[in-house]
Amino acid sequence: MSPADLAPLPATYFAPAKVNLGLSVRGLRADGYHELHSLMVALNVGDDLDIAPADSLTLNVQGADLPTDGRNLVYRAARAYLDAAGHPGGAAITLHKRLPLASGLGGGSSDAATTLMALARLYPARVDLPTLALKLGADVPFFLLGSAAVASGVGEILEPLPVPPVPLVLVNPGVEVAARDAYAWLDAEEAFTPALDTEAILDALSAGRPAPYLNALQGPVAARHAPIREALSALETAGLHSALMSGSGSTCFALARDDAHAHDAAHALARQYPHWWVQATRTL
Repeated sequence: MSPADLAPLPATYFAPAKVNLGLSVRGLRADGYHELHSLMVALNVGDDLDIAPADSLTLNVQGADLPTDGRNLVYRAARAYLDAAGHPGGAAITLHKRLPLASGLGGGSSDAATTLMALARLYPARVDLPTLALKLGADVPFFLLGSAAVASGVGEILEPLPVPPVPLVLVNPGVEVAARDAYAWLDAEEAFTPALDTEAILDALSAGRPAPYLNALQGPVAARHAPIREALSALETAGLHSALMSGSGSTCFALARDDAHAHDAAHALARQYPHWWVQATRTL
């Protein structure tokens, strides 16, 4: 029997995407960050990570051209946990990247949070995961929560909130949008927005009515990226409703009547726009 035969098998972990069912940017804070108010929900599509114990920390990425060292959020998350846990060992990590990059779906943040939780299971220790998560990025703590939540502050104040299952269609027209650019454009226009009416949003979701949400970043971003305007229009034309850009873009989504409606609309959109990333999904 060779040493390879004795190597531990990796466990596979699912890192869900998210959408913002409304994102209000209420203003610019004195510390340079933005005051947010958002309803965040995880989806049943996302990336996968294979993680196995090892003598050292290594990262392999499949499905995207991403760095595999300290420039990668998964690597930084793993390094942060192992350091905080007192160097109990290493990890061999393979990230299967299925979500588009820089797309407003929180893929990198979810991958990082999933890495933290996986290593906490692999090497249990008295480590404050939410504190580590926040140091990695404002969206990372959300993915530790395991439920929908209203996010405020810079995104670190999370109030779990039950959200009814919602079928939807995601469309990414192939544009990458840096979050720092989206917020800079918003600041230049001072197009800040009031807090979301989460109760009205939940009522509309439960009844299948158009949702009264907004994304403060959508106007500035869409004004500079025609494909995002086209994606929003295409979702509505496909018979879906409440089309909105997620996060800082460029993925857009719209709500469907049921799963069959979502799949039919996604199939039609993929056929009409073969170069777009299109996915029928639902909230977790």
